[in-house]
Amino acid sequence: MAGIKCQPAGDTAMRVQFNEDVSPELNRKISAFCKRLDEENVKGVTEWVPAYQAVHVYYNPYFISSERLEAILLDIGISDSMHHKETVTLVKIPVLYGGEAGPDLTHVAENSGLSEREVIERHSEGDYLIYMMGFLPGFPYLGGMSDELATPRLDTPRDIVPEGSVGIAASQTGIYPLASPGGWQLIGRTPVKLFDPNRDEPFHFEAGDKIRFLPISEREYERIDNQVQAGMFQIKKEVIQDGSVSN
Repeated sequence: MAGIKCQPAGDTAMRVQFNEDVSPELNRKISAFCKRLDEENVKGVTEWVPAYQAVHVYYNPYFISSERLEAILLDIGISDSMHHKETVTLVKIPVLYGGEAGPDLTHVAENSGLSEREVIERHSEGDYLIYMMGFLPGFPYLGGMSDELATPRLDTPRDIVPEGSVGIAASQTGIYPLASPGGWQLIGRTPVKLFDPNRDEPFHFEAGDKIRFLPISEREYERIDNQVQAGMFQIKKEVIQDGSVSN
């Protein structure tokens, strides 16, 4: 396939590098590439992990050589029609902004020259594309945030960022699925449990899906949190046309 190259990543992985700038279009190509890889069901391939501009393909060298794998990966062709997913899954994440849940909201507002209310409105007005997952299980790296909200990371990272925290780091926004050290500017928190290894589907979303943030009140946060703890909360999802914005 033109426009990609393969590089060994250790003795059991191959990095497929896409020679394009990060964009929603490139993300669709990567999603289509992974779909084709799944359809090919290559013996010896154990897993693949998409990123912003690459896919790491892991394999068992006892079943397939690196040379053979590279040839297969380069041979995977993606037609123009495959570059565009007709539909995507939109996942709606309720968020309590500001206060104890979002201690850096004031700083983000001051940095952007907006009011706190305007920051909330800007942050929750669009749908965010999940470019990739990491550095924690279920952590989505999201594209599509308003340039007005771009804020540098904290000079000194926090020892612990609470689970569910929604943050901003430079031009990116994301959600901490687990309590973790972190340096992102925290503007809110969701009561939704993003990662649960005991669920049939441990994650609520994957790379290529979209996320919409829904501002909620403290009372709504408590209500949803109680439902989550009781195992009764159902996250809202819908299938939308790729590139569309639903109400």
